[in-house]
Amino acid sequence: MTAAVSVVSGGSRGVGLALVEAFLARGDRVATFSRSGSGSLDALSREHRGRLYAARVDGSDPVAVRAFVADVVGRFGGVDHCVANAAVAHEGVLATVRDDEIAEMVGVNVTGSIVFVRECVRQMLLGSAAGRTVTLLSSVVASRGSPGLAVYAATKAALEGFGTSLARELGPRGIRVNTVAPGFLVTDLSASLSPGNRDRIAARSALARLGVTDDVVGVIGFLTGAAAAFVSGQIIAVDGGA
Repeated sequence: MTAAVSVVSGGSRGVGLALVEAFLARGDRVATFSRSGSGSLDALSREHRGRLYAARVDGSDPVAVRAFVADVVGRFGGVDHCVANAAVAHEGVLATVRDDEIAEMVGVNVTGSIVFVRECVRQMLLGSAAGRTVTLLSSVVASRGSPGLAVYAATKAALEGFGTSLARELGPRGIRVNTVAPGFLVTDLSASLSPGNRDRIAARSALARLGVTDDVVGVIGFLTGAAAAFVSGQIIAVDGGA
């Protein structure tokens, strides 16, 4: 049986990089893009030459995203799983957010993700689409809010609406669409918080800890596998019960 092709946007670090590693570990052929790349992704590319394709692409550029997906199909023959993970965030109360910051968040998080998913879906629909999946990365701030992240939350809420409708659109063709909304994770961003702030955030969780990338990757692994064959149109919070 030919290995599945999993395509991840924003795969150079954090959850995206962990997804690339997990898909490779289960035997998939994997493609990803990011604006700047990373040493970790470069090392994976060398280790998995022929099974991992990593490109430098601006996720807000529709032409570049379209070319990337076409390149993936040329290399691997199609797309089985699409994970829209790439995102940018600018923190600040709305009165201080600049026009260019708003444009970047909307361009990458919303427009870029929609274009990326559209191009992957077009390839899925060319053949038998049964068993193929689209997974969108949102955030719990889309539904619960957070001071200083209003615009970012708006972009993630847009993705949730997109995913719910797309699931109904693509379901008859056998393509499942789900959205994963992580809570606060242990990442480079959270490392900049004071121990007191980290403890307060963790205390809001029923599990009394911050999440880690593997918590999110495990859910996406399930959603892109056969065990989730009857799961579609869902928004799944991965936040430890916060």
